[in-house]
Amino acid sequence: MYADLVDLVTALDRIPQDPRYHPEGDALYHSLQVFQHARRESRDPGLHAAALLHDVGKALRSGDHDAEGADLLEGLVAPRVVWLVRHHLDLLRDPGATRRRLHNTVRLRELELLRRWDLAGRSPRASVCSVAEAVTFITLDPTAISPDAPDVEEPTHGKDPSPR
Repeated sequence: MYADLVDLVTALDRIPQDPRYHPEGDALYHSLQVFQHARRESRDPGLHAAALLHDVGKALRSGDHDAEGADLLEGLVAPRVVWLVRHHLDLLRDPGATRRRLHNTVRLRELELLRRWDLAGRSPRASVCSVAEAVTFITLDPTAISPDAPDVEEPTHGKDPSPR
């Protein structure tokens, strides 16, 4: 798992982003910044992993980096992390529908955190850790992000039945 995650994150090096929205530069620098925000504000390894991995699909240079990234991570990390990566743009694309669909759920709160960190990870002068340090950190407790970890909040038909 470690080597696969390092490869996925490292592939973001020198992947350009629109400077209007990403003055910080490439997708790797952005992802490491988002990870640092998550690490400072949360103790949740799943959220740390989602923050670091949320843009791995950008390395494929397709228009749907959220879906592509989630597909890359399927079977490699916990279903919860895959879900967060797949849906990390929902609050940007259709905030009203997303808030209605996930009203009063942990999923919505997690998406809101990830969105906030995603927006905050845009400093051209931020100090970030290395890819190896970030991946080591998210894999310290492998059971927390294991693909076998239970996902009790998998939405059913667009609804999230359990607010946990």
